[in-house]
Amino acid sequence: MALIVQKYGGTSVGNPERIKNVARRVASYRKKGDQVVVVVSAMSGVTDGLIRMAKEIMPLPNEREMDMLLATGEQTTIALAAMALHAENLPAVSLTGAQAGIVTDRVHTKAKILNITPRQVHAQLKAGNVVIVAGFQGETREGQITTLGRGGSDLTAIALAAALKADLCQIYTDVDGVYSADPRIVASARKMKEISYDEMLELASLGAKVMQSRSVEFAKKFGVVFEVRSSLNDNPGTIVKEETKNMEDVVIRGVALDKNQSKITLVAVPDKPGVAARVFKALADASINVDMIVQNVSHGSGRPATDLSFTLEKADALKTQKVIEQLRKEIGFAKAITSEKIGKLSIVGVGMRSHSGVAAKMFETLAKEKINIDMISTSEIKISVVIDLAKGEQAMRAVHAAFIR
Repeated sequence: MALIVQKYGGTSVGNPERIKNVARRVASYRKKGDQVVVVVSAMSGVTDGLIRMAKEIMPLPNEREMDMLLATGEQTTIALAAMALHAENLPAVSLTGAQAGIVTDRVHTKAKILNITPRQVHAQLKAGNVVIVAGFQGETREGQITTLGRGGSDLTAIALAAALKADLCQIYTDVDGVYSADPRIVASARKMKEISYDEMLELASLGAKVMQSRSVEFAKKFGVVFEVRSSLNDNPGTIVKEETKNMEDVVIRGVALDKNQSKITLVAVPDKPGVAARVFKALADASINVDMIVQNVSHGSGRPATDLSFTLEKADALKTQKVIEQLRKEIGFAKAITSEKIGKLSIVGVGMRSHSGVAAKMFETLAKEKINIDMISTSEIKISVVIDLAKGEQAMRAVHAAFIR
């Protein structure tokens, strides 16, 4: 008998028939004698619909109230999933994130898990129930409902698997594994049998929508091996685990395109020590995650100055503009320019550590496609460039063809 944690995403529970399909899959494991904990997302489209309604009320809603609103999406799904299991004559009970013992910090809409004390989960499993847990949510020590950010149900599942010392963790989605690129954009994309935590972490943080990056980081930290697979078929998925020696033989594992990026340029920022620190501390204090940063000399301002450019998620653009406006009064830069017509194209592979010429090949490929590079960022196993969003998919296909055959 094994203890299995399964996570089902929004498309996997997108309507009552798909929820029944999930129940039948869970029942097949339960009837073999396994204990099963199921983590579910909100039904497909529900979270986006709730966000739209909130923004019809006001453009920048209070984040505490947003968490109260968004947490209802998963609570709907857990009740329906429990009912579907009851229809299969299996005992099941639904739990909110708080009831499952998930304790978070106080950062609304992007909370981090501080601790999990799954007493109720253990008790319900001991009583013979399938336990259905609401993903994406938790509770502060003061009893405030919080949400874990986009893709937070992945994090819930991985964290529960670690806390419960589960024998198996499965992440069910609408694709049957991790591909070398988005198969909807790159027809020749290939499914991988396995991928390292580091490669998966980079791909997830760079726009690949299969997994939330924080969940992969958590899995690596606690050594949770998990499988990404489809809820719509029985095909083997992709195993995500610690890096092995043979993984270095593949130079580039995957290509990712993030279309949800904004670039902000602060023009003629005073060129003196401490200014950049003030800018990025203010953004950090507002819980805004900055990605790529470029600073260069500003011309024509008549004083020592620099232009400071950085990228962040489009969802944070409005909040960032409020922070920047206050900073402009304090620091005295000329203006802020925001662009949302950018894409971040990235290549990832642990094999880059032992192979030279990767960056040159990527840049040559983009040059042949007449695609200009705006910003560049690198790490030991990835190269990212900011390009014109309109040419993003063209660039992705060209780079994939150049590296992955």
